[in-house]
Amino acid sequence: MKISTSLLFNRAADKMSTVQGQLVKSQAQLATGRQVEKPSDAPNQAAAIARLNSLQVRHDSYLSNMNLIKTRLQLEEGGVANSVNLLHRVKELVVQASNDTVSASDRLSIAAELNGLREELLSTANTQDTTGNYLFAGSRVGQPPFVPPEDDPQGTPLYQGDQTLMEVMVGDQRSLPINRPGSEVFVRVLRSDGGEQSQGVGFFEAFDDIVDAIKSSDKVRMQRANGEVEQMLDGLILAQANIGSDQAILDRQSTIAEDILLTLKQTLSGVQDLDYAKAISAMNKQMLSLEAAQSSFSKVSQLSLFNYLR
Repeated sequence: MKISTSLLFNRAADKMSTVQGQLVKSQAQLATGRQVEKPSDAPNQAAAIARLNSLQVRHDSYLSNMNLIKTRLQLEEGGVANSVNLLHRVKELVVQASNDTVSASDRLSIAAELNGLREELLSTANTQDTTGNYLFAGSRVGQPPFVPPEDDPQGTPLYQGDQTLMEVMVGDQRSLPINRPGSEVFVRVLRSDGGEQSQGVGFFEAFDDIVDAIKSSDKVRMQRANGEVEQMLDGLILAQANIGSDQAILDRQSTIAEDILLTLKQTLSGVQDLDYAKAISAMNKQMLSLEAAQSSFSKVSQLSLFNYLR
C-alpha cells in the first residue's frame, strides 16, 4: 500500500508539473507573440528563424546602400544639369564673340560674363554632399577635386581627384559605384596644333583660354573655342546620360530588393509569429488540465493507510 500510494502521488505531481510547464510556455508565447522562445524548444525552427533574420539584415543593408547612392545620384544629377545649362549659355556667348561685328569693348563684357559662368561651373565641380564629401573627386572625397596648382594659387584649377570607383553591394551578386570621377564629367578637350598632333587640355584650362581669346579678340583662338565648348558640352551630356542610366539600374535593383525583403518578412512571420487564436485555445485547455491535475493531486495527497483501514 505504501508503494502504491507513492506511485499515485508521484504520477499526479508529474502530471501537474508538465501541465504547468506547458501553460507557462503558452503564456510566454502570448506575451512575446513568438512561437519559439528558445532554440531548445524547436531547434530546426530556431535555425530557420536565424537564417531568415540574417537574410533580412543583409537585404536591409542593401537597401540602405541604395538609398545612399540614390541621394548622391540626385545631387550629381542636379549639378550636371546646372552645368549643362551654364555651358549652353557659354556656347551662345562664344558664338556671339566670334561675330566680326562685335566690338572689342563688347567682347570685354562677354568675357566678364564668361568669368562669372566659370566661377559657377567651378563651384558645381567642387560640390559636396550632405556629409561633406566631394561629389566629383573620385575616391579622394575629402579634398576639392578642382584647385589651382600649389605654386600658382591664382592659376587655372586642375583636377586633383582620381579615377578610382568605390563600389558598395546592392545585392548578393551586384554592386554599384558610389562616387564619380570629375574627369568624366568636366572632361579634357582635344586641342589640335593644326597638324596631325593633338593634346588633351583640362576643362578649366580650356575655359580660361577661351576667355583670354575673347578678351584679346584673337579670331583664330575664338574659332577654335567653338569646337572646344562643344566637346565640354558633349562630356557633360554624356555624364548626364550615365547618371540617368545608373538611376534606372538603381530603381530596378531597389524594386528587386524590396520584393525579396517582403518575401523574407512574410516567410519569417509564418515561421516565427504566433497564431494567437490557436495559442489562446491551447492555453485555455492547459488551464483546465491544470485545474483537473491540481484537484486530482489534492485527493491523492490525502490518501494514507489509515484512510484505507477505515
